Amino acid sequence: MTLCAAGVLAEPLPALRADARQVSVSGLSSGGFMAVQFHVAYSASVMGAGVVAGGPFYCAQNSVDIALNNCMLPDPVRPLPRVEALVAFTEASARAGAVDATAHLQRSRVWLFSGRKDPTVLQPVVSALQRYYLNFIPPSQVMYVNTVDAGHAFPTVNFGSECAFTGTPFIDRCGIDGAGMLLEQIHGRLEAAGAPVDAHLHEFDQREFFDHADAYSHSMHHTGVVYIPASCRAGGCRVHVAFHGCLQNVDAVGDGFVRHAGYNKWAETNRLIVLYPQAIARYGPGFRFWRVSYVVNPKGCWDWWGYDSPNYYRKDGPQMQAVMKMVERLTTR
Repeated sequence: MTLCAAGVLAEPLPALRADARQVSVSGLSSGGFMAVQFHVAYSASVMGAGVVAGGPFYCAQNSVDIALNNCMLPDPVRPLPRVEALVAFTEASARAGAVDATAHLQRSRVWLFSGRKDPTVLQPVVSALQRYYLNFIPPSQVMYVNTVDAGHAFPTVNFGSECAFTGTPFIDRCGIDGAGMLLEQIHGRLEAAGAPVDAHLHEFDQREFFDHADAYSHSMHHTGVVYIPASCRAGGCRVHVAFHGCLQNVDAVGDGFVRHAGYNKWAETNRLIVLYPQAIARYGPGFRFWRVSYVVNPKGCWDWWGYDSPNYYRKDGPQMQAVMKMVERLTTR
């Protein structure tokens, strides 16, 4: 699948009268960190999260150095930020209205995954995320899978590289269905997976969800992808947002993530819309549609350390707000 060229209009994201009470998120790596901050910031609207190789909310603290070291490869010299401090910051942010009240998190259900052979985001990072969530969510609602010899990748039953591999397209065949496990943990028992239908994958224009239609300035692709089962055209479906990882957007891996991570087969038989928003790589200064911007994001990651905005973790962060507007469009009646 090739997304529309710049300047070519994709279709608008449709209003599908989806169930606003059944919205969930997940992601790998930077998409995992993004899923956490989206879940925490919009906890009144998001019922749960699946996180592969991600860490606690506000781990990077507006610092790329902390993000790349303390929050991915912690060691005695550059340790992980204290979970207690991140919990306190979350509570303070909620009191200030920057994120939703943390009381909403208590109803959430969460699925966490960390590969024992992940060299990119070490297992103590995901363990810290588990401890973070347990400050807000009952232990019975948090599942943590950390015994698989997986690399830095999204786990599937039989698609992708061998399980311990770390590299493009960051999908590994590990004998476990990550998408199915996280969806069932969040949404409860699912019907058996079906066969995904290529015609149910649609491109949509992401630009309308940004001020001045300027997705590029925020390191976002002008086009995103959504999977819409035929049964969801009549309304009432759930919505799941799947955030790709760094070097895993459509520019980097084509349709690898949106077709093969494993979400669509579950969507087809469980009245589930899957939204695949897309970030892009940026290398500093850029000029698009008479606007100049400067963004350093060479691997096409989601903003979980502040490369786009110091408000990146808040409800009014540009990427956060844009994705929530996409969700609101899908749930519009």
